[in-house]
Amino acid sequence: MTYNDIDPKKSAFVFELDNVLYPEKDYMFQVYYLFAAMIEYTELWDAKAMVTLMTDTYQQQGHVAVFDTLKQKFGVDEKYRANLEEMLITSKLPLKLLLFQKMLELLQQIVVDRKRIFIVTNGNPQQQLNKIKQTEWNGLEPYLTCYFADEINAKPEPDALNQLLADHNISRRDVVMIGAIEADESCAQAAGVDFINSATFM
Repeated sequence: MTYNDIDPKKSAFVFELDNVLYPEKDYMFQVYYLFAAMIEYTELWDAKAMVTLMTDTYQQQGHVAVFDTLKQKFGVDEKYRANLEEMLITSKLPLKLLLFQKMLELLQQIVVDRKRIFIVTNGNPQQQLNKIKQTEWNGLEPYLTCYFADEINAKPEPDALNQLLADHNISRRDVVMIGAIEADESCAQAAGVDFINSATFM
């Protein structure tokens, strides 16, 4: 799918952030690298081996399993769990986060066509803002309006999307929501707006 395949009457595009506009692993893996470097400095353990374990665990089981796996395999003290969670929220990354190329092209076409772009994202608002600030937007920043759904009611509940529509006086028929998971699709359905899976653009 391309921008030209979307109903031209749509005037507002609503995106999730993680794994829709950019690959979330790019954020997580950089934080894991920083965490492992900190542990290596304080405990003199092998940071490279820790990063490999953390990234492999993330890909196979998700982030929830990462610290417990570290604890089991390396004997990492429980006190460091809070350090990892804090770093996931506040870390300054070594490298900028890059948008998926197809999504960058889509966003640029939306802007050229003078239509509106919104981000409605689930997750810890401080963490999501940290990701947004460290993303290379290629000059698109002035055209983005962000809503942190957890501050209102996390998706799949439609409250944040409904708030967006009310705030900007946008008709539901003029909106398309682009997401990657069932919560995004369910949110769109509950709010009465069209939905497109981001995978169709890749």
